[in-house]
Amino acid sequence: MKEELGVLFQGLLKTKQVKHAVLSVESGDGSFRWAKAGSNGGNEQFEPGNEVSFWIASVTKLFIAAAILKLQEKGQLSIYDHLAQYLPLNIIEGLHRTKSGEDHSNSLTIYHLLSHTSGLPDYIEIKPKGGKSLFDLVLEEGDRSWTIEQTLGIVKTEGKPLFPPQPIDADKKKARYSDTNFQLLIAIIEAVTGRSIEAVFKDMFYKPLNLRSTYHPGTKPLDQKPTVIPTWCGEQKLDIPLAMKSFGDLNSTGGDLLRLMRALISGEAFNHPATGELMREKWNQFGFLISPVAPGWPIEYGLGMMRFEMPRIFTPFQSTPAVIGHTGANGSWLFYCPDYDFYITGTVSQVLAAAVPFRLIPRVIKLIGNSF
Repeated sequence: MKEELGVLFQGLLKTKQVKHAVLSVESGDGSFRWAKAGSNGGNEQFEPGNEVSFWIASVTKLFIAAAILKLQEKGQLSIYDHLAQYLPLNIIEGLHRTKSGEDHSNSLTIYHLLSHTSGLPDYIEIKPKGGKSLFDLVLEEGDRSWTIEQTLGIVKTEGKPLFPPQPIDADKKKARYSDTNFQLLIAIIEAVTGRSIEAVFKDMFYKPLNLRSTYHPGTKPLDQKPTVIPTWCGEQKLDIPLAMKSFGDLNSTGGDLLRLMRALISGEAFNHPATGELMREKWNQFGFLISPVAPGWPIEYGLGMMRFEMPRIFTPFQSTPAVIGHTGANGSWLFYCPDYDFYITGTVSQVLAAAVPFRLIPRVIKLIGNSF
């Protein structure tokens, strides 16, 4: 299987627009491990045996959701609490106001944010009339920073709610991916703990799980920083440290991410293993969507965690088991396959190749199924 993974990896490097790639695969019992990092025309050289770091983008949502659930374990919040219990009025008021003036802002709960069932639009994608989205501004005009107040100001003045906050007890809920939800969750974590998100993550995850090379851009990991793979947008290398810090996303390595996912699946990340099961207890399916950053059908979403299964229409002769985890807008991924008890992580570090994981993962899963 290692030889086949090597062939698959070389094909990954030849994918259009891809300059760098990382792929790590491990079995649940630890009997199989395979990892590779490489470049295609990039100047960065990777020494064999040395891990490289990469921007994990929205894979960070696994950390954020787990932090919220750990705070619930400690009795510091409940996922069914309303946002107004933790955030000031100027943050909440007008956040979810319809064209007719009806304001659902006070109905929003932490659960809505975790499950992407709030109906809040994605601040990254909102385009002011005659203007550009924040996503486009960063890509086209260069690095910039923003605050949570500025983020929510965009949502309130330029955005339109997508649907009302969904009934929490409904079997099926409308769900639409929105980074606004997780910006609010970061603000809640900092408000509840009175500490920065970096400090919270260090005590909750980095130290207890021995994540030595995971850190927010602009901060330091527990160990010396490994070589960092750059992020690309087509032929443009993205040097946007201010924006990356404002996104609230992490840099990490394949090894650290696999340790995190093991801890989430086993329950080691929590005081009570059942807490982690909340992340994957109920799934709501995203609708069809055309977006540069947001995933849509056939992805399902739990609480801070995705579920992806290739529709049978695309694999009529052999079904592919589902995987759970998360992806990022730069083609990063972290998944676990329950059927085969395997973990898979990596990146292509290319904003224009964000869909690559959804083509790659079924091929890796099929290879695992044929080999074990």
